[in-house]
Amino acid sequence: MDRSIKWRALVVALALVAAFIGLYPTLAPKDKATNEPQVPAWWKKILPINTLVLGLDLQGGMHLVLEVQVEKAVDGALERTIEELKLSLLKEKLATRAVNLVEGSRRIEVRLARVEDQDKLNKILDKEYGHLSTSGTVDDEGGLKVTLEPVPRWLTETKENAVRQALQTITSRIDQMGLTEPDIRPQGADRIVVQLPGVKDPEQAKSLLTRVAHLEFKLVDESRTPEAALAEGLPPGTEVLYEMEKNKETGREKKTAYLLKKRALMDGSNITEASVAFDRFNSPYVSLSFNATGARQFEHLTEAHVKKRLAIILDNRVYSAPVIQEKIGGGRAQISGNFSMEEARDLAIVLRSGALPAPVIFLEERTVGASLGEDSIRQGFQAFLVGWLLVVVFMAVYYKAAGLIADLCVLLNMVFTMAMMGMAGATLTLPGIAGLILTIGMSVDANVLIFERIREEIRLGKSPRAAVDAGFEKALWTIVDSNVTTLIAAIVLFQFGTGPIRGFAVTLTIGLTASMFTAIFVARLIFDFFMVKRGVKTVSI
Repeated sequence: MDRSIKWRALVVALALVAAFIGLYPTLAPKDKATNEPQVPAWWKKILPINTLVLGLDLQGGMHLVLEVQVEKAVDGALERTIEELKLSLLKEKLATRAVNLVEGSRRIEVRLARVEDQDKLNKILDKEYGHLSTSGTVDDEGGLKVTLEPVPRWLTETKENAVRQALQTITSRIDQMGLTEPDIRPQGADRIVVQLPGVKDPEQAKSLLTRVAHLEFKLVDESRTPEAALAEGLPPGTEVLYEMEKNKETGREKKTAYLLKKRALMDGSNITEASVAFDRFNSPYVSLSFNATGARQFEHLTEAHVKKRLAIILDNRVYSAPVIQEKIGGGRAQISGNFSMEEARDLAIVLRSGALPAPVIFLEERTVGASLGEDSIRQGFQAFLVGWLLVVVFMAVYYKAAGLIADLCVLLNMVFTMAMMGMAGATLTLPGIAGLILTIGMSVDANVLIFERIREEIRLGKSPRAAVDAGFEKALWTIVDSNVTTLIAAIVLFQFGTGPIRGFAVTLTIGLTASMFTAIFVARLIFDFFMVKRGVKTVSI
């Protein structure tokens, strides 16, 4: 028994050391520049520096509900399908009069010059376009008119994929903002809920989240000026887009029009890296790197259009339109546009994270101020302190010396709980504080079961030592059963709950785990220490 006490004491000591390691980064002062805990250099090399993070309701931040415009995602997918279908027909050398959308619908109309090409068209559709079904075929002026319609399953999958991709893109952008513990989750069929604790620039965050970031490379049509084209009517296959240049000294914006070929020669889907760099005048620009496919496309594009102007367009805004002096290999390009450092960094973030599959709009926006967070922390701490003091006083009065042991176990339980949350980098929310208060009750509940059992054994005439042994042994499985059932409920809440509910579930789960250790293991160690090592012959209970 003496050796057993030493080993158990060593386990508790090691648990306390681990708790110190877990809590110290949270309690240490923060570096103002990096917002990281100020710990010794050697600490970062061998020990974790995760900290307990305050949730949106405690430190302030933004709560946003975004809607993905899935119908526009479907429209965009249909437009890409039409372009791909045109290339497929051209590759098979089918004489095509037109391939376009039927106005006011989502049906695609294909007009072929020869009726006998229908079999070839059907083979192309069967092989590459299984998501299109034929809804009508008629002879048309000696040719053939075929009407195609997307199948319902494809429409559903396209909408679901748009939301899924938007969720991934938004998550990637937020991760690159360096925020701690953002909460991003889908809601319903086409909505995304975003919570950003501690965000310092709400407008920048909103701009990053909603920016489509559709990058395109198009040739400039220099056959006429944009002004002449707008006055006389745009030539077929062209469009006019604008470059907005802001004077940093006066703040005025200069608007420059470009007449462009409507067909994009390349887009940003093959970008692997986007970063901020500086030119010889120390002005920031965005450097792009392409994957192998993108590098080949960009090299062929520049080789085929030497001495022509290539416009770099993001979300229908021209950023630059340089002249291609020679073939550009190596898979690199750059976007310059009189940027500020912040604009260049934000542009690099959205290009790295990829384009949104469809525009997103704000349905709801709430900002939680720091003062509200401070009030929440103060009120939550007061509730926690009052609850803890009431439990401490009750246990000490009702169970005497044994109650003081239970109070010590409750204190250790809180230390271990906060340490484990800190080591895991968990988020503490206002419902999480409620979970801590509930954990106090659950922790002493285990001690109450043990103490009542000890009292019962003493009334049956057993010695104090035998009563303590029987009390812990007979109450053990009752405590385990009650805690396991509560843990199952907490896990279900975490799996299927939303942000605040999950915060409550995390705190409760960690707290219950710690309470089983303190109420059963630590309390038993203290009893054994006094009764075996100190020779105490009575139990004050």
